[in-house]
Amino acid sequence: MKIKHTTRLIFLTLLLLLNIGCDQVSKHIIRNKVSDYEHISIIKDRFTLTKVENSGAFLSLGDNMPYLFRLVILTGLPLLFLFYGLYFLFSKRNLPVSMQIALCFLIGGGIGNLYDRIVHGSVTDFMHMDFYIFQTGVFNFADISIMIGVGILLVQSMKRKMINKDIEEESI
Repeated sequence: MKIKHTTRLIFLTLLLLLNIGCDQVSKHIIRNKVSDYEHISIIKDRFTLTKVENSGAFLSLGDNMPYLFRLVILTGLPLLFLFYGLYFLFSKRNLPVSMQIALCFLIGGGIGNLYDRIVHGSVTDFMHMDFYIFQTGVFNFADISIMIGVGILLVQSMKRKMINKDIEEESI
């Protein structure tokens, strides 16, 4: 039992570090190699790199808030949620594997962006996609990690609802 628990802790830690590492390495490269608002076409004009420093939250929400509010809402609260998320992830041994993986993506992405906010004063965003009929805001790998984590949780929730619905129909 002890080996299984240790293996789980190592796996979760590596997955968290992989999420944080990919995010931070990519941001470091962009900060050092790309000028602010420089436009680099990767796939025609469908996928581009544009370095933007975001002092707000997702899609610059809260960017115009007073500094103290930004500090509390965009640094303090996420810090509390991330600490609780880490505690929950490592203390709950019976979580489904898919939920553990989802939490690693969510927490890893959150730590990546929070680290930027604390160390650099803003979050470095640099990817942009244009799908003809709609386009994304400028985002980074931490945002992708967070969206993957949310996606896994949504799929897991939908599966659980379908299973519960099937069980209810069988009992009728």
